[in-house]
Amino acid sequence: MNIHRFLDHYAVTLGAMLAGRRKFFARSVTSPDLGALLAETSVSLPHIAGEGIYETPAETPAGTLDPAFYVAQWRGPEHPTLIYHHGNNERPFDFGRFSKNSFKNVVLDHRRDFAANLIALRAPFHRSLQTYMEQMTKLRNFTAMLAVSVKLAEALIQWSRAQGSPRVLLSGVSLGGWVTNLHRAHHNTADHYAPLMAGAALDAVFTHSAYRRLTGPAARAHPDALRRVLNFEEAFAAVPDDNVAALLMRHDAIIVYDRQKVCYDPARVTVLDKGHTTGALAFAALRAFLLAQIAGEKG
Repeated sequence: MNIHRFLDHYAVTLGAMLAGRRKFFARSVTSPDLGALLAETSVSLPHIAGEGIYETPAETPAGTLDPAFYVAQWRGPEHPTLIYHHGNNERPFDFGRFSKNSFKNVVLDHRRDFAANLIALRAPFHRSLQTYMEQMTKLRNFTAMLAVSVKLAEALIQWSRAQGSPRVLLSGVSLGGWVTNLHRAHHNTADHYAPLMAGAALDAVFTHSAYRRLTGPAARAHPDALRRVLNFEEAFAAVPDDNVAALLMRHDAIIVYDRQKVCYDPARVTVLDKGHTTGALAFAALRAFLLAQIAGEKG
């Protein structure tokens, strides 16, 4: 086991110890599938009056949830727009000096390099670690979170177009990458998709990766239920447009390269020799990939 895989397994082991009984789907493995849930989820944008953070409630079968978004840079309607979704359990609007949130380190701190309008999303349940851990013990809360993020991305894509932005890109890391791909599978209204460390076999993260240790016993005992709800490979593959370029990590023990790479056209996958932990911290490499996508480069 190389250092990249070791660090992934180490991080998951620590996470499992911290979670205790509050592991993923430990209390319930019931949920509508993602397609059905998306049809029952709605987000209405508030009036957007320039740069700033906006809270916006979302209606779902799991109740009213609390997403938000941040218009971090608006260069004008003649510029492309990058909509970015954070990773699992990040605090995306934490802009402190030592913050590890990916939007800050990959995009915000280098916003002058981005000749684009920049919008960051915050998924439901991401105000605090305690809230997130409690809510993720039910599969229906996890899927509702994904559905809300997809619907918020869709609303912001349409808003960006209405402002006149000529090209809209949707991206995100890990959890944000899954949201990116799920949006493409069910809406496909962005001009370009740039998932970072994600695929379309989301069920495999919880059943066939190091993350299995963070998954509750009931969920591990019912892999078919997780596949039915979380796997969207078929819908993703059915999209005919050549509008996605992915970044994967060869030694990722969570988003397993050999499992997720089959979701993509091999010519449109960039691979780094890192793992999930080391890849998520490779801010310069992630930034370079995003800048290439904004510039219109393929692959």
